[in-house]
Amino acid sequence: MIIAIQAYFLAHRFIKEHKLWKWIIIPGILYAILFGVGMYYFSHTSGQFIEWLSLKTGLKTWLDKLNSSFLGFLFTMGTLLLWLILLIFYFSLFKYLFLIIGAPLFAYLSEKTEAIIEGKDLPFNFSQLLKDILRGINLSVRNGLWQTVYTFSILILSMIPILGWLTPALALLVECYYYGFSMLDYSMERHKKTPAESIYYVASHKGLAIGNGLVFYIMHLLPILGWIMAPAYAVVAATLSMYPLKQSEIK
Repeated sequence: MIIAIQAYFLAHRFIKEHKLWKWIIIPGILYAILFGVGMYYFSHTSGQFIEWLSLKTGLKTWLDKLNSSFLGFLFTMGTLLLWLILLIFYFSLFKYLFLIIGAPLFAYLSEKTEAIIEGKDLPFNFSQLLKDILRGINLSVRNGLWQTVYTFSILILSMIPILGWLTPALALLVECYYYGFSMLDYSMERHKKTPAESIYYVASHKGLAIGNGLVFYIMHLLPILGWIMAPAYAVVAATLSMYPLKQSEIK
């Protein structure tokens, strides 16, 4: 995980040194616009959904009749936790949509990063790029389905008082893992690893995936600039963190 986090600082220096800004700014602006619009609509609909759910189940009416401050506190905490989990789930769906749209760029940027490290030219290969795109899309769909299963399981756990308070952190770890997985897989594909081999490898290096995804989300705390930088920085950082491991395996 420490290697993955340090890789973001290396990625910043790498991007500056090799003048890769055009591969960062253009998709980053598109991502930032989509993210801003998506969060605007989420903030307007999530609260309404939670209120509708509490009224439909009769929970709010039942709590009002009991007039218990302790149960009211638990209900407030539960509402907040549910909102956080819904936010993570929404962000997950948005993320996979963007990964599918941005698959061509991310595959190329990862390949270009490794070519620069090795001092090689990067001839354009349409058939290989198409394979990378299809693999990225297939993996995004696969990870999206599995993460949905885990998120709904976590959502059920969130209903349990006290224990449910830990579920947002658990949901965030799952989210970070699957995002980092998608970033690391671009390197796995380039080294001719099958999807099954990629799944096994990343599962054996969970810290790399979680660390990559964690910094990606932390960057969103910096409005606009962080949103623009986060996607492409994650790709470059994942490639830089994977390269020493691949070299050690070759040796």
